[in-house]
Amino acid sequence: MDSPTELIHRSLDAFRIEIPSWGFADTGTRFGKFHQPAAAIDLDDKLADASHVHRLTGCCPTIAVHVLWDFTPGTDPGEVVRKAQALGIAIGSINPTLFQDQIYKWGSIASPDPAAREQAAAHLVDSVLLGQATGSRAVSLWIADGTNYPGQDSIRARKKRLEEVLEATHSHLAPGQVLLIEYKPFEPAFYQTDMADWGMAFLTAKKTGPQAKVLVDTGHHYLSQNIEQIVAWLLDEGMLGGFHFNDRRYADDDLTLGSIDPYQIFRIFHEIHLYAWENGGVYPEIEYMIDQSHNLKPKIEAMIQTVCTAQELYAKAALVDLPALARAQAECNVVDAEMILKKAFNTDVSAALESWRAARGLAPDPLQAHRASGYAGKAAAERTRRRQELGIVTLQSYA
Repeated sequence: MDSPTELIHRSLDAFRIEIPSWGFADTGTRFGKFHQPAAAIDLDDKLADASHVHRLTGCCPTIAVHVLWDFTPGTDPGEVVRKAQALGIAIGSINPTLFQDQIYKWGSIASPDPAAREQAAAHLVDSVLLGQATGSRAVSLWIADGTNYPGQDSIRARKKRLEEVLEATHSHLAPGQVLLIEYKPFEPAFYQTDMADWGMAFLTAKKTGPQAKVLVDTGHHYLSQNIEQIVAWLLDEGMLGGFHFNDRRYADDDLTLGSIDPYQIFRIFHEIHLYAWENGGVYPEIEYMIDQSHNLKPKIEAMIQTVCTAQELYAKAALVDLPALARAQAECNVVDAEMILKKAFNTDVSAALESWRAARGLAPDPLQAHRASGYAGKAAAERTRRRQELGIVTLQSYA
């Protein structure tokens, strides 16, 4: 039988988590934006920051990109791939941008405006082709469509428009590519959102085609919703395609992972380990991705903090005594079943994490290694100079 340390090392060897390009750039809320001197200005900066995080943590080999934020007209995908490879990383999920153009006022692929749907559909195909050009496996789609007032549009007509465009998009996927459909209960629309929950995403993915799966964003749920139950159902149906990890006090707060409820993330990871145990040790193919915008914490520090928390909770979940849990469940022994989970969650895995890092030539504490590297100070000085040269205004702005 493997020791706890061996279990943790083996689980971490297979655990990869993707970091988002937008997590390194200046972001804000509907009310304003607070700038950070070390924030990334362009895609080159984002690639450099992502590479730095990967060097320190050893588990973030890919960077998610937002098409219109990172691939402006004229950007050469091949050149971006070469730059990423030179930094020891690769381009990860491709995220279409279907919410910022003026034509999307009434929606994108569900819009009643044929011109808006046509533009959105073309952008989705372009995103699929961009994924093929960059060697990316996943196209990660969040659909911001919805309505704010009863009677504004036909809910069923919007559903049919959305399905039509997604089916057409699916036809352009190459073998091995996957279309991840993300859901969100509200915002920016508040009466009804066209892709509001996991059931809608599940049904839509099934209609879209065999390469469509559901993406679970841990912030895209109502308060107290049992996310691990959603994960368990999607696993059982073979429809869990990926995660966007963050934490929230209310809804899509984009807080660092585990800052509010680390036990919930542990329970999600437990469902995945349990599924693999029940299926001969074979883990499902899941895209683990971070989706956070760090408005208050230093961006690279927040990213490292999230990655290390994900590793810690994934390792803890690997320690659940699954045979003992199965026996307790079969006997309806509620107390012992719960305590088996709690025992794993309360286990201090820091020594095992440090030994895993040491065996791979990594610093025992990635956050402290980042602070000692001077990377943030150098980036802040260089990027402040470039902003001045480019005439980029960094005064606080309000929407």
